[in-house]
Amino acid sequence: MYDESVGDPEHGIPAGTRWEDVPDDWTCPECAVGKSDFEMVEI
Repeated sequence: MYDESVGDPEHGIPAGTRWEDVPDDWTCPECAVGKSDFEMVEI
């Protein structure tokens, strides 16, 4: 799960980074899934 308010600062994605602005080659640090495998879910 990617939370825009948190970002992924340990991997160069600062808090507040919109999902659209996350690089296409980013992978989830928790599960190693690529950005293209994510789907938007409103919570």
